[in-house]
Amino acid sequence: MAKNVICLWYDGTAEEAARFYAETFPNSAVTAVHSAPGDFPGGKQGQALTVEFTVLGVACLGLNGGPIFKHSEAFSFQVITEDQAETDRYWNAIVGNGGAESVCGWCKDKWGVSWQISPRVLIEATTHRDPAVAKRAFDAMMKMKKIDIAAIEAAVRGAA
Repeated sequence: MAKNVICLWYDGTAEEAARFYAETFPNSAVTAVHSAPGDFPGGKQGQALTVEFTVLGVACLGLNGGPIFKHSEAFSFQVITEDQAETDRYWNAIVGNGGAESVCGWCKDKWGVSWQISPRVLIEATTHRDPAVAKRAFDAMMKMKKIDIAAIEAAVRGAA
């Protein structure tokens, strides 16, 4: 196990979530499922207590801790994409599997984990050395749910 691991709390669905992430993102896998050695607040002895997995190479641990704590936008995975097809693929996988759209490239999966599906073009545009370019790209992004790369590129050119 890695020295620094992201621990995500689930209400009995850690393995399902981890398997979805492993199927959706490259360099992702479920590496271990550990059964509880005794009863615990979220379940019974023998049920999956923790799930070790990676998402895009990031070490994670899913803890089936029960209904006490919920995910929030205070934590999110930011996935940098290279083109519209990759952006669409990840966005549609998350939203289409019971998730929900948000704004500015954010969406939430059906377990409540927040994701930022962020094209590299967007990041470069909103941090452009020319403040006018950055502002146009930022203003365009603020009107979007899923990021439209062509619209961001148009904003950079001043054509939006």
